[in-house]
Amino acid sequence: MRRLLIVTALAACFAVGVQAEATSVGHTYTPPEAFAISQTGSLLRLTAPEGDATVTVVELAQAKDAADAVAQAWQQVQPDFKRTLLLATPRPKRNGWVEQSVFDYETSPNEKLVIQALARRSSTDGGWVVLLLQASQATLEKRGSPIGKFYSSLRPKGYERESFAGRSPKPLTPERVEQLRAFVADGMKKLDVPGVGLSFIDGNKVVWAGGLGVRALGKPELVDADTLFMAASNTKAMTTGLLAKAVDAGKLRWDQPAAQAYPGFKLAEPEVTQSVLIKHLVCACTGMPRQDLDWIFANGAAPAKSTFDQLSGMKPTSKFGEVFQYSNLMVGAGGYIAAATLKPGLEVGKAYDQAMSEQLFKPLNMTRTTFDYKQALSGNHAEPHGDAFDGSTRRASMDVNYTIVPARPAGAVWTSPRDFSQWVLMELGKGRAPDGKVVISEPNWAERYKPQVMVGEDTYYGMGLFIDKQYGITVASHGGDMLGFHSNMIWLPEYGLGVTILTNSDAGVLLRGPLQRKLLELVFDGKPEADERLQVAIANRKAENDKQRELLTLPVPAEAIKPLAARYHSPELGSLQVQKAKGGKLIFKFAHWDSEVALRKNEDGTHSYFSIDPGEAGFELVRDDKAAKPTLVMRDAQHEYRFVAR
Repeated sequence: MRRLLIVTALAACFAVGVQAEATSVGHTYTPPEAFAISQTGSLLRLTAPEGDATVTVVELAQAKDAADAVAQAWQQVQPDFKRTLLLATPRPKRNGWVEQSVFDYETSPNEKLVIQALARRSSTDGGWVVLLLQASQATLEKRGSPIGKFYSSLRPKGYERESFAGRSPKPLTPERVEQLRAFVADGMKKLDVPGVGLSFIDGNKVVWAGGLGVRALGKPELVDADTLFMAASNTKAMTTGLLAKAVDAGKLRWDQPAAQAYPGFKLAEPEVTQSVLIKHLVCACTGMPRQDLDWIFANGAAPAKSTFDQLSGMKPTSKFGEVFQYSNLMVGAGGYIAAATLKPGLEVGKAYDQAMSEQLFKPLNMTRTTFDYKQALSGNHAEPHGDAFDGSTRRASMDVNYTIVPARPAGAVWTSPRDFSQWVLMELGKGRAPDGKVVISEPNWAERYKPQVMVGEDTYYGMGLFIDKQYGITVASHGGDMLGFHSNMIWLPEYGLGVTILTNSDAGVLLRGPLQRKLLELVFDGKPEADERLQVAIANRKAENDKQRELLTLPVPAEAIKPLAARYHSPELGSLQVQKAKGGKLIFKFAHWDSEVALRKNEDGTHSYFSIDPGEAGFELVRDDKAAKPTLVMRDAQHEYRFVAR
């Protein structure tokens, strides 16, 4: 089902020396890089360089509530505004805002547009600030980091940021570990997450590793310290570790052109190809966009070299170092290039698997961590789960999760709570294993932490690592997301503290941020925000899912099935068969996976078909009734793919 696009107040920029500015009332903010800023009276407008994304700030002395504040804001900015309100949801109290609500408005998919309002009530004067966002999806995806930076840096006049700098953390005693476990267990219950793997680290030692819940619904086996989960994009930090090993061995240099190191590396534009250095493969800073549909619809049994084939047709959509854009295929190439230098003569996929095992996993005693799906699925492992159409949690297919295998350095690792903690111990040890053995030299370990591109306020991306300094201390992390599996690893390099979490349900993604906040609250006596964050996230998830079900029709009516062809083909995404199954089900069968679909009638009169199977829900295809032949259109924020009848 269509994801409700919420611009959340995440972190902002690592840029040093950016001067904070103030609104007409005196609320402070850090301006987003490259945006044009204009002020007319009390209205502050920020416009992206592309010209098709604006944030307008409206300050109000008083309003009855958030809805009234938003209505007043639209009246000032656009008196004829008549968009249909899709959903209004609250946000937790934070950063001096004692009330926050987000209002999402209906747009039709062919508009490629996001319209949203965020109303905030100040703790210092009781007044309201409303942020009105109107943006093309493409620009919003590209400029999401600077916009997010602005949102999070906007604070009430006189408010002082929370800081843990200079504080000594309390130890993770058994009692505090139990508090963290209980926090996760309560969230699991409310989110209906079957199983979670956890580990907690203090004093550069694992103080607890184990599991909560079951490996699969309907089965009695419990999650334990050795249960394997897909850790998805946490693989990226591990891949940068392999690149560091290749640099240690003198096989690569961070500033070496990637095409020089591996002639098979090329992008669609030769001049861009020549500009990409080894470090750029894993920095999310090259301007290469997220283009995940290309591999999600590809063959999971394809050879590793197909990653380079896909990259050869890709173009950047922003300048080098301009904005954070996350590319799985670029990281895939980085891992394979490192492996090719360390294991010359081997097929790059096999070279990568062997190099990761020999150079990193074995020295760290990560004995169960693997890229071998057959091996992982044959033993103690968690199974993926997702949301069924009725809102319940159901076991999900693994089919889509195989599609990352050809680009596995970006996200195909399987690991357990016990093994995952060993990786974090190495990070805390500045490249050394718990036994003191050097796994990665400290200089090249440290290179991975250097700022490459801004992600949010006081937050940047290094090489496969997020570095967050918003609380005056350093928090390093990375997350991972594949269908039915969501995870995170978090560590505080200055304090020898860390936590890992692995979950086997799509709802598990909501546990990660609140768990990090809960850890910081417990050890630094932080403001008690984690519980509210989690409860609000749980309530909003239900509201969003309920709204999506309300908008969809199931089964798909006969009149919406009749215009469909039996077979379609996309040059980029492959084949699509339309099948009618028992019980009136309409099945869309793609080249390597399939799902039942539901119908959505859009406000502009078009029709969308949404995949709804657990774990595979949310893929939208819009019927193009104006095309010469039956056509279904699939989009991500910056690309369009057309399935045309054959």
